[in-house]
Amino acid sequence: MAGNWRRRKVIPEVEAEPDLVVEDADSGFCGAVVGFELGAVVLEDRFGKRRNFPLTPAAFLLDGRTVTLVKPAARPQPRQRRVTASGSIAVDNVKAQVAKASRIWVEGIHDAALVERIWGDDLRIEGIVVEPLDGIDDLASAVAGFRPSGHRRLGVLVDHLVAGSKESRIVAAVTDPNVLVTGHPYVDVWQAVKPERVGLRAWPVIPPGRPWKEGVCEAVGVREPADMWRRILASVSSYKDVETPLINSMERLIDFVTVLDD
Repeated sequence: MAGNWRRRKVIPEVEAEPDLVVEDADSGFCGAVVGFELGAVVLEDRFGKRRNFPLTPAAFLLDGRTVTLVKPAARPQPRQRRVTASGSIAVDNVKAQVAKASRIWVEGIHDAALVERIWGDDLRIEGIVVEPLDGIDDLASAVAGFRPSGHRRLGVLVDHLVAGSKESRIVAAVTDPNVLVTGHPYVDVWQAVKPERVGLRAWPVIPPGRPWKEGVCEAVGVREPADMWRRILASVSSYKDVETPLINSMERLIDFVTVLDD
């Protein structure tokens, strides 16, 4: 009769997660799950002894109940946040903005290339163009020609901006509130790259009055400044490769030109 049919006992399946403690039903070996080898689960007992057991149905006891261990299903890995060379969280699927009126000026093409290498992604998202100058001797007149305003800000990065320098006197003539001039203490932007990245213990000390780049090349045995610059730029992949004063100055400039007056 239908009422006399014996119901089949259902053996639950349990995922063999790490550290799950089970007992092999046949041998009585009790241990925690520590891994898998060739389709078998690896158990380790409290004495550190390990044994492998096939994942056969109803082969284990969990809290005294018969269970079937199964290998855990693969979990989707959380997506890793991509970080730009400047250390910012990258924003995916965002096109570069149309260039805004605000600008960042740097002294030369080497400065511009280094800024692009580290902050290029951030600046494209903000729509800020970096323009190289041919030195800053005529900075005040160039700023006047730019006609800064609350909606058209200007940031300027200056090399060797230290007290008493020629650069500090030039910068002092720029007083427009819509212009921010920052700088670093290094004679040239080359020197803002950490010397160990270029394979040097320290940047050579070049006597005043002597062309700095040519002096560096001679000291390290490189024939042309262009060759040395390629070596320097190739050594830079993120903000971690340059000195803190340059990082701080650029971050201030980017903040200044991207926060405009209402």
